[in-house]
Amino acid sequence: MIKARPQDAQQPLESLLALSAPPLRWSDVLTYAKYGNPDPARRLLLSEAEWAARLLPAQFQVLRQARTEPPYRNAYCRSYEPGRYACAGCGQVLFDSAAKYHAISGWPSFTQPATRGALRFHFDDSHHMQRVEVRCNVCEGHLGHVSADGPAPAGLRFCINSASLRQAPEGTL
Repeated sequence: MIKARPQDAQQPLESLLALSAPPLRWSDVLTYAKYGNPDPARRLLLSEAEWAARLLPAQFQVLRQARTEPPYRNAYCRSYEPGRYACAGCGQVLFDSAAKYHAISGWPSFTQPATRGALRFHFDDSHHMQRVEVRCNVCEGHLGHVSADGPAPAGLRFCINSASLRQAPEGTL
């Protein structure tokens, strides 16, 4: 049973549950990719035409066509402002800036998602590589990939396209 401290009374329940959940590990990612992902609390399904009208062209290419933006020349690669990162397609909170680190990959890199159910994982064998693709669990937009070469303790590196994210200052999402 999770008990909230008085100072936590203003925090959303999702934040409290995330604090008590064990970190996501590589074995969890592989299990989700192989057997299925947790169901989100909500789902956003739009037609491709509706997505094209809703998103900027670069966002549409990344989120809906699974393209990759150029490395190092993107909005959040070198940004370390405090806050949260949400899906540019649906607004689902995906990552916290506390989990962001400098991986020298050319894209924003994170060690953990904001919550276990924020992301979807799928095996991706495109471009003659075997990878695990990361998608938003609400709108199923392509975000990037995850690998098992991140820092301790969980060893995960979420390599995410900036075009798939929007950052909000601390306390606004």
